[in-house]
Amino acid sequence: MFGIFKKKTEKEKLQAQYEKLLKEAHTLSTINRKLSDQKTFEAEEVMKKLEHLK
Repeated sequence: MFGIFKKKTEKEKLQAQYEKLLKEAHTLSTINRKLSDQKTFEAEEVMKKLEHLK
């Protein structure tokens, strides 16, 4: 009922960060390929952390 008071778990935080980075990478892919690749790399690093938590 009061989901607004529920704290996010580490897994949920990392998942949100991963999705945000992929979205930024997609947006940058048409503007600056180098920055897009960097964001994709950062997203993959976050995914590795997520897999390590499982």
